[in-house]
Amino acid sequence: MEKILITGITGYIGGTVAKKLLEKNYSVAGLVRNAAAAEKLQQLGIEPIIGNIHDEAILNAAISHVDAVIHTADSADDAYAADSFINALEGSGKTFIFTSGSAIFGGKENGEKNDFIFTEDFPLNPRLEMASRVLINNYVLQSAKKNIRSIVIVPTMVYGEGLGLKKDSIQLPALINLSKEKGFGVYFGKGENIWSNLHVEDLADMYVLALEKAKPGSIYYAENGSSTIKNLAEHISLHYKLQPAQSVSVQSAVDQFGPAGGYFGFASNSVCHSDKARTELGWTPQYKSIENFI
Repeated sequence: MEKILITGITGYIGGTVAKKLLEKNYSVAGLVRNAAAAEKLQQLGIEPIIGNIHDEAILNAAISHVDAVIHTADSADDAYAADSFINALEGSGKTFIFTSGSAIFGGKENGEKNDFIFTEDFPLNPRLEMASRVLINNYVLQSAKKNIRSIVIVPTMVYGEGLGLKKDSIQLPALINLSKEKGFGVYFGKGENIWSNLHVEDLADMYVLALEKAKPGSIYYAENGSSTIKNLAEHISLHYKLQPAQSVSVQSAVDQFGPAGGYFGFASNSVCHSDKARTELGWTPQYKSIENFI
């Protein structure tokens, strides 16, 4: 494989993956929505393709000129996009890496602790709110039967400075900003719910290894450590010299971040192991403490 198409390439994960691929002398193309973003990509040595993931003509043309597609656009719940990619790739033998999210493990625990650790072998029975995401993951994996080298990666809470155009992640900066607004480190309910986490560069390394080594129909959970939301809030208070961390209602999280963000992004548990990636891909993450990046 020589040329890789990345969606979401101006984003946090996609931009970091692109940088890692360029460092390994891959040729990288990126799907962007406008000329301004295209110019920024050109300056980074990336070929821009102007369009969007719902324009099947553009997708088909772009895919015909690359060896693999890495889909990191913020669309883990977008069945239309997933289907368009599968249709375009069917019978090609090309690689398709799809980005999901570990909210699929969430039980809507409202800040209560659940320390069950998911592995890829454990059958998922997701809540209704996350069921479509699991169905999409399975659809992508089953496309291996259509001569597509399909791979799904499930990141947990990602932190650290991105290597591309977008430098910040979503969850941790959102918690920091809300805490600054309130004047104290914020957690929701008891804040005992646990999230696995990993550094964005370690995650990007997993994408590169999956591109090079993964078998068709493989799924990998991505983590290298975990923390409770309350622990994060306490470190935010300490680092930014705020008042001691305090609980606010889960409804406050829903009001601030929407139902998915509130119930699943900040008040549910999301704990998994990534032993499979370590064993099958030789993945060796380097960063171990999210607290050091607050």
